[in-house]
Order: sequence, then C-alpha cells, then structure tokens
Amino acid sequence: MSKKSEGGASGVSSAGPDVTTVPLGSELLLVRGERSFLLVAKAGSLFTLCIETPDDEYCLTVDPDDLIAVSMPEGGPLEQARMMLELVRRYHIPLVVLPKDHPGSKRLSMVVSVAPEILLACDIRRGTHPEQHLLCSSAEFSGLSLAGVPGGVTIRNLPPGVEVKHLDAEKSSADKQQ
Repeated sequence: MSKKSEGGASGVSSAGPDVTTVPLGSELLLVRGERSFLLVAKAGSLFTLCIETPDDEYCLTVDPDDLIAVSMPEGGPLEQARMMLELVRRYHIPLVVLPKDHPGSKRLSMVVSVAPEILLACDIRRGTHPEQHLLCSSAEFSGLSLAGVPGGVTIRNLPPGVEVKHLDAEKSSADKQQ
C-alpha cells in the first residue's frame, strides 16, 4: 500500500480532519517526506523494555499494540532503520538516553521511541529524552502524532505530499538500498 497524504488509498481510512488510520499488522510502515523518514511497527508482543539514563534505569511494559518508531531526521539507509527497529522489537535491546549536553547526540543519525502514542518534534535534542511519547524528527514531521490502535495506527497532522507505504518485515536486498 502506498499513498500520498492528500489522496485516498485502499486500506486507509480518514477518521476526521487531519486524522488517518492505516491498517498495520506485523509489517512495517514507512512514512517518507522529502528529506527524512519514519519507520513504524507494532511491538507485536508483550515485553519489558529497559530505558538507561545517566542516573537511573527504568523498565516499561510494552503491549502488542504499542508502536516502535525510528526517526531519521536527515534520511539515510532504510535498512539501518529496519535493523534498529528489529533490535528493539525482536530482541528487546535497552534504549540509552544521553545527558542533555552530551556531544554524541549531534552524531545520532536515528532515534527510537516505544509507546502507545508518539509525538514528533523538531525542537528537541536527539537521544536526550527518556519520555517515550516524544521523538525527535525533522521539521517536516514536527507535530505529527502516531497512536497504536487494534489492527492499525492512527496518524494525525500528516503533512501534504508525505508518502505512507507498507513494507514487508523481510525485504529483498534490492529494496534495502532505498
């Protein structure tokens, strides 16, 4: 399934102004803008995910309908985002949160959030927010929100011209270079 946000497509329903519900099972959902993208999937199972901060560790329960989102604010290899998403979804690797002024945050090409609802913002420093409802994005996705719902994902404030497309969880090597 592929659609541009200003038009309709099969399997996509509009739940009101600026709200789109997209069916989502075990496959991945690519939300691609001009310069950046998000890769989104359902957690698919119940598991515990640890968040490591500079001062503490806390663990959260991830429900099957919760979302895992990988944001690549400058774009980059889709396969890199796919690997990060699967490390969290399949192998439950802990997420590491950097201190607010850590020099490494500017070198993070991608960031991850795991939550029932995720809000994207361009005015936060990458990798420094332990709150899983907030995810750093490019300006073109700022204000977009995602919510896991039974059988799908609800997207609010999808910008015009953004492509929303299903991807198989396992892609051919030709597709990995996108």
